[in-house]
Order: sequence, then structure tokens, then C-alpha cells
Amino acid sequence: MKAMVLEKPGQPLQLVERPDPLPGPGQVQVAVSACGVCRTDLHVVDGDLNEARLPIIPGHEIVGKITALGDGVDGFDIGERVGIPWLGYSCGCCRYCVSGDENLCDEPGFTGYQIDGGYAELTVADARYCFALPGPQSDAESAPWLCAGLIGYRSLMMAGEDCQRLGIYGFGAAAHIVAQIARYQQREVYAFTSPGDTAAQAFALEMGALWAGDSNQTPPCDLDAAIIFAPVGSLVPAALRAVRKGGIVVCGGIHMSEIPSFPYHILWGERMIRSVANLTRQDALDFLTLAPQIPVRTRVEEFPLHQANEALHALRSGNLTGAAVLRP
Repeated sequence: MKAMVLEKPGQPLQLVERPDPLPGPGQVQVAVSACGVCRTDLHVVDGDLNEARLPIIPGHEIVGKITALGDGVDGFDIGERVGIPWLGYSCGCCRYCVSGDENLCDEPGFTGYQIDGGYAELTVADARYCFALPGPQSDAESAPWLCAGLIGYRSLMMAGEDCQRLGIYGFGAAAHIVAQIARYQQREVYAFTSPGDTAAQAFALEMGALWAGDSNQTPPCDLDAAIIFAPVGSLVPAALRAVRKGGIVVCGGIHMSEIPSFPYHILWGERMIRSVANLTRQDALDFLTLAPQIPVRTRVEEFPLHQANEALHALRSGNLTGAAVLRP
């Protein structure tokens, strides 16, 4: 098979030929038809996340069809369309797994980080962490659901059921999915982008935001909660200033630049800062049930597999509207 491989952080991915991976017990082999390009992939490639098993095939927003079943796999058939997300393994026995918080597992395995991912023609995955993908949405449109959608959904749940006015900082792949869910739930959306990024602001309004402006602007009203998707630490105090007393600021990324010091009074008033770490399988089941009902529509820009570096550069430079997707 062909695959794009990260040999060393900070270097471009290399297109290589590898033997086809075979499924072991409990695993499925999947022919990859689409793999989303996530900001987490960018953090792995750039070395911001330093626990990758190198060399590694990145990619954890995987859609494809099952081509082989390992021993002991139940619930899936050859030819079935499935999605493979970031969480590829959890131990099942640590205090977090036992309590239902497998996203905080002490011994996890993450797709495209410790487990070879979807920047390839074929991949194998633990069947317990794969999800059936029924519905009419295309493979390319479905791929961003597997992380941008799931992490965005979990972030929205952490914003609270009583969040009526929601701010979103950084309007990319996750934000444009979350905005659609929020509007379906009859919440108001206020979008914040890089200063002067009028294209992203127009996109936010197209996705249902009531207001869109620069991240250094004050919204037209106090927010109940804010989700920060941009990996920019200075947005934390900005969001705190934008939320009301008792408001919640949710940091939805896996990596963020240093958060600057800020005066206590913008936190006071029982405001809360919390982070989102990974996802659970229940998150996936809940989101994949909800998304087709809305229905969530993803805006994607497709790249062939060998242009994975170009797709990553487009994400890094902010030249995407929606999500990039590789098509092996």
C-alpha cells in the first residue's frame, strides 16, 4: 500500500510503499476512502505533541470500508462503511476507564499518534473503537465528523445545557460543525476569528452565527459560554472577559500556546475554565446519532494522498474554509 509517513517531527511526510497491514485478533482491515486533516495531525507533525510512536502514519478522521476481519470480531461485516476516530485503545481497568472516563485512560492508544492512521490506502484498527457510518453523507463529508465533530460535540456539552449564547473562537473544521448543532438546539452563536479574517467571518454567518468579528473585539452581549478551538493561549483571558458571571470557557484543543497571566477579577464571579481531553466511545455514538438528524453538512476541500503536506500547509496557514480531506 501507499502511505504518507512521518519519520521525524518538523520534517515533511514521506510517500512510501509498505506491506498491506493485516488485522490481528479483534481488529478490522479498512480500505481508506477519506481521511480528514485535523489540527492535531499538524501538532504531531510539527512536534508540539511529543509522544508519537515514530515512524507513524498520521490521520484519525478515517472513513472506509472493511476489507478483512480478524479473529473474534463481532458486529461488523466485510464491505461495511466505518469511521475510525482518535481514541484507538483504552486499557479498560484504570480508575478512569472503570468510572466511564476512558478519554482520560492512563494507558491509551491514539490513532495516527501511537497507532498507524489513515494517511494511507489501508489501515487496521481495533473493532471496538470503530463505528458504523450509515446515512447519505459522502465519505469526504463524513471524515471530519470523526474528530472535529466529536471533539466539538464534547466541547459543546461541556458548555452546559443552559448555554443560550455561545461564543466560538477559531472558526474552522470543528467550529462549523458545532455551530450547526448549536443552531439546531436553538442556541445563539457568536463567532470570533483572527483579526481581519473576513472570509472566515462570512463563513461563520453562513453557518448560522448571529454575529462574527475579530477575536480582539467585544461581542454585542455577554456570553453564557465560549469554546476556544484556536490553539492560542491569549484567547483564554479574552473569552473570560466575554462570558457572564458563572460562565464557562471551554478549551477544545489538545495543544495551546502559553496562556498569559490575567487579572483575577475576570475569573471571579464563579467563571470556569475547563479543557476537553480526547473523546469517549459514547460521545461517538451520541454524535453519530444526532448529526444525520440535523443534518450536519461539512464543507471540505479534497486533496489526493500524495499532497498531504500541501493539505497540512493549508491548515497551518489558515487557507481553508471548513476542513481538508485526503482521498487515497
